[in-house]
Amino acid sequence: MCLIVYASLYPFADWRDQGISPLRFLTAPLPQYWTGFDAGANLLGYAPLGFLLTLAALRSRRIVRAVGAAVLTCAALSLAMETAQSYLPSRIPSNVDFFLNTLGGALGACSAWALEKLGVVDRWSQFRARWFAHDARGALVLLLLWPVALLFPASVPMGLGQVFERLEAALAEALLDTPFLEWLPMRDMELQPLVPAAELLCVALGLLIPCLLGYGVIRRVWQRAVCAVAVIAAGIGASALSAALSYGPDHAWAWMDLPVQVGVGLAALLAVGLLAVPRRAAAALGLLALAIHLTLLNQAPADPYFAQTLQTWEQGRFIRFHGLVQWLGWLWPYAALIHVLVRVSGRERPEAATGKT
Repeated sequence: MCLIVYASLYPFADWRDQGISPLRFLTAPLPQYWTGFDAGANLLGYAPLGFLLTLAALRSRRIVRAVGAAVLTCAALSLAMETAQSYLPSRIPSNVDFFLNTLGGALGACSAWALEKLGVVDRWSQFRARWFAHDARGALVLLLLWPVALLFPASVPMGLGQVFERLEAALAEALLDTPFLEWLPMRDMELQPLVPAAELLCVALGLLIPCLLGYGVIRRVWQRAVCAVAVIAAGIGASALSAALSYGPDHAWAWMDLPVQVGVGLAALLAVGLLAVPRRAAAALGLLALAIHLTLLNQAPADPYFAQTLQTWEQGRFIRFHGLVQWLGWLWPYAALIHVLVRVSGRERPEAATGKT
């Protein structure tokens, strides 16, 4: 729900009363211009919310009430978001968006009900118990969010968490014309682009880190191998999709140059070599990989072509998702860092001491 609010109200700037009723969009004529991308985004954006709300309510076994409550919640949230957009000059509330959001919530709710009736939810619970440790929730959430974070254009493929240069510039701007600016330990030299070997290592570690997250909660070696294949495939696919959205379908694989290819191959070799490591050791290696990855990545500047690419997301049709995926791309490695720190420093559970890997 918080993600929907963020995507709906981004960029949270220039709030003001525009002299119209905030509910006028409900009776306004249908929009003259819309795209399939906008329609699909509005339809699919609320489907996960309806799905999850219905799953949570189905525990009461009151199916009609669970589906109805989920749809009404999605409709109420969409109405609130469209109403709030009336005070944002950069956003345009729409009755079509409201209808599609509600329909998306209904589709998600009905999908959850259908999966429950077919027994898929129970089979997922059994699958989760066979494959993952009982405390795997945090790692699974991070693994599901990782491909989404890769959709935001990165200056280095698989390179998430490149925030040092932005933080330094934002802090300097905030402290401009104050004496505190002189106290900052500002750099004397400009950041230098990564050499091919460092770029190769960043790519390899960027792919290896989610593999190690999975190894930390997956029970058996062959299951880890399946996870590694899925992670590498998802990383390559998400990066290709990001390039296609940013530069066009003809350039979907333009990022796959020689250092990136070698980095992907190195990540695959390391993932195979580490298949049998204990779960806590996988978390410790993940911590080390994150530290090296973030250190290397934040020693490099964002290239000028990368800055131009961001304008497509900030000003084009991706504005609804720009803020969301941008924050995911910035913060995902640091959330993973906290997760592996907790796993490394936490007490070993009895289940993890049975010798299963």
